Amino acid sequence: MENLCLPTPEWAVPLIAPKRYKGAKGGRGSGKSHFFAELLVEEHVANPDQQSVCIREIQKSLKFSAKKLVESKIQDMGVSHLFDITLNEIRRIDGQGLIIFQGMQDHTADSIKSLEGFDRAWVEEAQSVSARSLELLIPTIRKDGSEIWFSWNPDQPTDAVEKHFQNNPDAILVHVNYTDNPWCPEVLIKQANWQRKADYEKYVHIWLGGYNTKSEAQIFAGRWRVDEFEPSDDWDGPYQGLDFGFSQDPTACVRCWIHDNSLFIEYDAGRVGLELDDTAPYLKREIPNVDKYVSRADNARPESISYLKRHGLPRTEGVEKWTGSVEDGIEHIKTYDQIVIHTRCKEMQEEARLYSYKIDKRSGDILPKIEDAHNHRWDAVRYALAPMIRRKGQGLVLSRHRR
Repeated sequence: MENLCLPTPEWAVPLIAPKRYKGAKGGRGSGKSHFFAELLVEEHVANPDQQSVCIREIQKSLKFSAKKLVESKIQDMGVSHLFDITLNEIRRIDGQGLIIFQGMQDHTADSIKSLEGFDRAWVEEAQSVSARSLELLIPTIRKDGSEIWFSWNPDQPTDAVEKHFQNNPDAILVHVNYTDNPWCPEVLIKQANWQRKADYEKYVHIWLGGYNTKSEAQIFAGRWRVDEFEPSDDWDGPYQGLDFGFSQDPTACVRCWIHDNSLFIEYDAGRVGLELDDTAPYLKREIPNVDKYVSRADNARPESISYLKRHGLPRTEGVEKWTGSVEDGIEHIKTYDQIVIHTRCKEMQEEARLYSYKIDKRSGDILPKIEDAHNHRWDAVRYALAPMIRRKGQGLVLSRHRR
């Protein structure tokens, strides 16, 4: 029996114990594949008769399989003397152990039976695996104590692997990113940091394992970016907006500036379940000197505005709303050459990525209707910019309380 001492990242600890389905999803550089490759080799060292299959949806060549990674782990772990590595498979020398590499699209209901009796199936790039493939694979890997492992970079919430892990009592799933990987190469960290500033939507998808949102439906697609900045004396503002929420939606506040026809969002703050009594103290902690400047809020909540004016935010004002005011506000925001969101504004960045037009479920067409979701901070931005927003066909619309 070989003695192996393998360092295990904290995120992978839940995947060590036996479980029918094990999943690790997330962004690039997280070490998901490296962990499963090491675990596979470790199990084959401990059990010379274990039989495993590494699977992709489509595999035309072993060049694109996990074979090379498994081979490197065998070498790095110093157990090459236990394995016979051939062109197509890896065998244990002193047992019946076997590791093979296959594509699910090459299988039929009859051919998949060749995998009956296997102990492990590791499904790589599981976001690409079809529901049909899972229906073939899962009942085939049925030996007592058998496990099926999945590793993937998320694409869509409707992918078959995502549905398989939803509320599955026989499954353990971890989400892991490069920030959780203690051995992530410095070159990947630099690349991720660059992408974070250059294209935040791609950064979330590629590096944080977020779903691949349909960018064409994104309301401000191509108009925003993430960066650090410091407002100068020649900038216009600040403009502050406040959107009320409570049980389901967050109360959200933002601070914006305008310079050189660019909109800069410097601060955002928000919380679900924020009591009105706690609103002013909370915002004062999150946004410096928030009480020193005008904060414009939805005039549908006059009692809340009145309360805040008397309890910590004396310059709170209501703004007029009208039929089409949301659309008019969005069109105004689109008139800026760019929207720059400060790196500290995490939730604002997330709303920028997800604030979208509706998509027809049958045709996939983008509709001229706005999803009522991921919009609380954008509502606050609209309120903040209310003095500049024009009602279609009419003049300048100012805040209700004119000075």
